[in-house]
Amino acid sequence: MKVALGQFAVAPEWQTNLQTCLDLITRAKAGSADLLVLPEGIQAQDMNDPDIMPKTAQPLDGPFITGLREAAHGIVVMGCVNVPDGAGRFHNTLFVLRDGQISDIYRKLHLYDAFSTQESKRTAPGEKLPPVIAINGMNVGVMTCYDVRFPEIARALAVAGAEVLVLPAAWFRGPAKERHWEVLSVARALENTCYVVAVGECGTRNIGASMVIDPLGVIVTALGESPTLGFCELDPERVAHARKILPVLENRRFADPVLRAS
Repeated sequence: MKVALGQFAVAPEWQTNLQTCLDLITRAKAGSADLLVLPEGIQAQDMNDPDIMPKTAQPLDGPFITGLREAAHGIVVMGCVNVPDGAGRFHNTLFVLRDGQISDIYRKLHLYDAFSTQESKRTAPGEKLPPVIAINGMNVGVMTCYDVRFPEIARALAVAGAEVLVLPAAWFRGPAKERHWEVLSVARALENTCYVVAVGECGTRNIGASMVIDPLGVIVTALGESPTLGFCELDPERVAHARKILPVLENRRFADPVLRAS
């Protein structure tokens, strides 16, 4: 499976970001990618405007996702947007577009209430584990940003059959934060013998640093801090090899993770 990593700096205007995403879709298709992964919060971001979310959030049938759907033929597209919940708050929602339709969604479970930030002030948490999706012969599980700090969610996806973990993010800059991003992403790959495809927003607030880690913890693709489109081939045989020589999923002594009721 060939994956494209669409790293970009999200603008305050959703129309600008839609055009950026459409360009990335076109370029990913030209590069024969099966899957394009976009960052978290791709609809709009503005670190100087605390009301950017209520100003720009849209339902999944709004013009932003509709515009992406019209272009998402012949490629699977994933990314995260803020969606009104109908009760005055929002869901940080990972969408999966396939053949011009929304095939799956995941509402972020772990909200970023850490490092003096409170995502839960405006955002409601999801209540369901993310799906595992078949794409071109590989099983792909999804997580969002802060989820990577919780090993249970990655393990639950691996137990459910995931060979690839996709992680859109908007990872804040800060002391040692780049190191956290790399260590956590590599750990989730190695402890579950999965590929991890981690794609970060690269604006003034966030680090970018998108990467692909293979099932033995090797960083096989690494992007910098500027907008770019990267590509990587994922090999199911590499997963099979890792799980043969490092059978941690078979050797574990703990029960499968269970999502606790909120």
